[in-house]
Amino acid sequence: ACPPCVCVSLLLMALAAALAVLALRGRAVRAGRSSIPCLPSLPLLGSLLSLRSSPPPHLLFTQLGRKYGSPFALHLGPHYTVVVNNFKHAREVLLQRGKEFAGRPKMVTTELLSRGGKDIAFADYSPLWKSHRRLVHASFTMFGEGSNTLQNIVCEEAASLCSDLSAQSGQPVDLELPLMQAVTNVVCTLVFGSTYQPHDPEFHSVMEYNSGIVQTIARGNVVDIFPWLKIFPNKDLKKLKECIRVRDELLSKKLEEHKATYSPEETRDLLDALLKGQRSSGDESSITDDHVLMTAAEVFGAGVETTSTTLLWMIAFLLHHPEVQDRIHQELDKQIGRDRMPTLADRGRLPYLESTLCEVMRIRPVSPVLIPHVALRDTSLGEHSIPKGTRVLVNMWSIHHDPQEWDEPDKFKPERFLDADGQRFSPPCFLPFGAGPRVCVGESLAKLELFLFSGWLLQRFTFTVPQGAPLPDLQGRFGVVLQPLAYTASVTPRLC
Repeated sequence: ACPPCVCVSLLLMALAAALAVLALRGRAVRAGRSSIPCLPSLPLLGSLLSLRSSPPPHLLFTQLGRKYGSPFALHLGPHYTVVVNNFKHAREVLLQRGKEFAGRPKMVTTELLSRGGKDIAFADYSPLWKSHRRLVHASFTMFGEGSNTLQNIVCEEAASLCSDLSAQSGQPVDLELPLMQAVTNVVCTLVFGSTYQPHDPEFHSVMEYNSGIVQTIARGNVVDIFPWLKIFPNKDLKKLKECIRVRDELLSKKLEEHKATYSPEETRDLLDALLKGQRSSGDESSITDDHVLMTAAEVFGAGVETTSTTLLWMIAFLLHHPEVQDRIHQELDKQIGRDRMPTLADRGRLPYLESTLCEVMRIRPVSPVLIPHVALRDTSLGEHSIPKGTRVLVNMWSIHHDPQEWDEPDKFKPERFLDADGQRFSPPCFLPFGAGPRVCVGESLAKLELFLFSGWLLQRFTFTVPQGAPLPDLQGRFGVVLQPLAYTASVTPRLC
């Protein structure tokens, strides 16, 4: 055995060698990025001290952008990160050099969520990821825009939601739970063909694990910056693992049931569509059951929270701007009347309703900072060199509030999305679902749900502030998504 002094000497030599390699690597990287203004950085901690007592990231990055310019850089622990605050550079990251910036970082929490990157949102860019995304896109197309199946699912839940709200006419209502339940039931029906009653234990299990995942991820986790800390007790990480266990147990059961009753002649839901695509593609050895399961899990994780939150923001802004609600009511009455409910075929007839939804997604983007991108090779951003492995954060809040792109960006003005003929249009700098190779695969589903739910609700009801209650707080609460703080509304039926 080696004497203790020899062991210590070898350890010190190894440590010195590692530090030397890191120093050389640091000098090489710094040489490539010297032109990008960077926040002060300390060994190990990086720029975290500059971020410790601050507003939410989207607001902080917007403030720092005014000081340092766009792009600017910082260190999240050891991770060199570039923040993009304007549309010019966002377009380059997402579109013009989209494939070069299409990577994803490996983080402890997202690896747990996705079984090691077997989903779409968090998986790294690769030929397998592209094959998986094509499969998911083809499966969504079966239920996408123009699909009577999906429209019927959403309209059935919208009708149930309207019935529940009618029963509470004139009372102050916290809309978060009924909206969340309605959107969750759409996803349950879409993904595995299960329609739940509100008190069904399995339905509540879905609601609870999804909420638990969102809450734990929302608090942020230091292990995503310093992965070695996962060896220590971590209450949030423990809760996340338990929620994932419950989620995977339920989804695995649904998948096995679908495989046992699968028929290529009948596509009952998204799981069937994914199994059909997996088997017909010949990629079963590559696109595994885990990929199918994680796709289903991702539809819950992304689809429920973002859609219900956007609807909550819409009603909150309508309570602040009753004149906008009046104009939507007039448009609905003129174009649809009160003898039938809105359908997807009415989208072109309701440009003001659609422009209001766009303005809600602009002024309160549910994902104010997009999931981090990673440079897959040495590249550039504007006149700046970007080394391979650099993480890039696109601050959608700053882009959607940029006075260079938007007139009075802090004001709620749905008409900004209408052209001179009163038809809806989208400026290039409006990117609520991202863009390029990493654009949200569920974009068409989200748009469909938002249009139908909002159309049905506003045709049927007038939303007002309850007597003696305050207007909703419009600052929001930052987490996985940017949510409005809890508020109540009075719901008055418009249809007899």
